[in-house]
Amino acid sequence: MKPKVLVGLRLTCGVIPSSIWEKGKTSYDLGYKLRNDWFICNTMWKKTCYRIVVKVGTSTLTHDTGSINLRNIERLVRVLSDLCGYGHEIILVSSGAIAVGSAKLALPERPKELRMKQATAAVGQCRIMHIYDKLFAEYNRTVAQILLTGEDVEDEKRAAHLSGTFEALLSMGIIPVVNENDSVSSAEIETGNHKVLGDNDTLSAIVASLCHADLLILMSDIDGLYNKDPRTDSNAKLIHSVYEITDEIRTMAGGAGSWRGTGGMATKLQAAEIAVGSGCDMVISNGSRMDDIYGIVEGKEIGTRFYAKGKEK
Repeated sequence: MKPKVLVGLRLTCGVIPSSIWEKGKTSYDLGYKLRNDWFICNTMWKKTCYRIVVKVGTSTLTHDTGSINLRNIERLVRVLSDLCGYGHEIILVSSGAIAVGSAKLALPERPKELRMKQATAAVGQCRIMHIYDKLFAEYNRTVAQILLTGEDVEDEKRAAHLSGTFEALLSMGIIPVVNENDSVSSAEIETGNHKVLGDNDTLSAIVASLCHADLLILMSDIDGLYNKDPRTDSNAKLIHSVYEITDEIRTMAGGAGSWRGTGGMATKLQAAEIAVGSGCDMVISNGSRMDDIYGIVEGKEIGTRFYAKGKEK
């Protein structure tokens, strides 16, 4: 999918969408006829809009106690709503169902038994969507819940229906909120021999590929990819640009991240390979700084950007 290019007239009274223009005459100042009145415009505006998938991890959405981090979620909702207002199409991939469910049920720790994990996820997912629906509504934005299993993206027919659903929602200006359906799928919360998804880093990359997104942003608890582990080595340096995922890059990835989540840098590299292979840039950035999303969309050097294959250095 190529980014949308929106063109309009900038007038003292506001912006007139191109869909209702009727061209009248051409001169140094462009004149357009609208409802039998002439408007003279001295400048044209033009902007490029993207289809963006934003993934937020459990450590970004919750406190160390497992309870919901409302401050972070409010910032996230404000930024994404603002980007929608600009003209971008937004898909949100949100983790946190088990952690939020555990807090809601006042469990002393994350459940260990599969059926209890799935039951807790059902409670947590309901809680998360209630909060998203309420906060996005304050910015006049509508959200839709999409819960996926591996079979949904693996089966060609189901994947086609899923793609159509995303297209329909985005065409109406609705923000899809995506998560793995933990209540019926154990791919992420229980290891197995065959996993299509397995974690929400991978899920977000698959969604980005399925929806032909231009940009995937992973908001995590780390600034990006470092050449060494920054938690143990003070000399670690942040890598801002990756044009090819080599063996050297892979060796920089460690194990899983915080106890509340399942993802680590290794899963983010796997997600990057899926994303860039489908023509989508991917950026890893720190979820504690939600306003950085603006700069990432503008192409600024924030976090680590994995460039889609074929892009020049």
